[in-house]
Amino acid sequence: MFFASDNGAPVPQPIMDALARANTGQTLSYGADAPMARLRSQIRTLFEAPDAEVHLVTTGTAANSLALSLYTPPFGATLCHRHAHIAEDECGAPEFFSGGAKLLLVDGPHGKMTPDTLAATLAQSGGSVHSVQPSALSLTNVTEAGTTYTQAELTALTTIAKAAGLGTHLDGARFANALVATNASPADLTWRAGVDVLTLGGTKNGLLGAEAIILFDPAKSWELELRRKRAGHLSSKMRYVAAQLEAWFEGGYWLELAKHSNAMAARLAAGLARLEGAELLHPVQANIAFARLPAAAHARAKAAGAVYSDAEDGLCRLVSAWCTTPEEVDALLAAFRG
Repeated sequence: MFFASDNGAPVPQPIMDALARANTGQTLSYGADAPMARLRSQIRTLFEAPDAEVHLVTTGTAANSLALSLYTPPFGATLCHRHAHIAEDECGAPEFFSGGAKLLLVDGPHGKMTPDTLAATLAQSGGSVHSVQPSALSLTNVTEAGTTYTQAELTALTTIAKAAGLGTHLDGARFANALVATNASPADLTWRAGVDVLTLGGTKNGLLGAEAIILFDPAKSWELELRRKRAGHLSSKMRYVAAQLEAWFEGGYWLELAKHSNAMAARLAAGLARLEGAELLHPVQANIAFARLPAAAHARAKAAGAVYSDAEDGLCRLVSAWCTTPEEVDALLAAFRG
């Protein structure tokens, strides 16, 4: 019963098979290989963006930080939700990669900023040589609270940002889960909604350390190439990263994996809603559930071998993955019930 993180899941066999196929012969390095060329074309087709540029890295922190560095100078600031991953879980990397730029935190319920909270934060920022200048907006879909933005919600926020001259970034560590949850197309939740750059996460949805920075503003591509190299994130054996993503996209496999993990979280949420003394803290729209349970329920689950993140006040974070089974979900709910 492992619900600590989708990072802890193994790699599906089709992805391992793709790695094995890529592991033959010699090829050009640093992304000049055939898998990278095929992947670039594949992503442009999937996102209906023929001019998009694609740059691969192996961690989400590198992807987010490099993408934001394109839009945030050292005297600038990135606006993000108060509980965004870049604010709470990346050890200052976005600030480091942008030469010391600040993060301005925006409030909003269930992990989502609103047009009002974004506009209010912008109104209180910049305009003086004595303050940092708002430079980029970073949104997260799926959010850290496990909720999702629709295309209309994203557009409302990016419209405000663009009117203020900000670049727009989407942290898509669980982007596939957001697509499945909203029944939207990749284009709908990115460039059609005003997003300039997407960091597309594969690692949380089955891949072995594979993340893509997708630039819908191709004029930034060369600068990103230089920043990636200078930061030490240009992999020489890029074919192994590209091959994973290529197989992941093939036939909609990435969405199948996300659909399953979302379904397991929905099954879990339905069971928690019927559990005496349990409280769901946010809508469960993707593959993450936050709940508060009695101490005795936590004790029973831990004694039964359940692994998940919990706090002293009874709060817990439960994350399903592509490999989570209905039996695991039911066993966890049975342990909570006692």
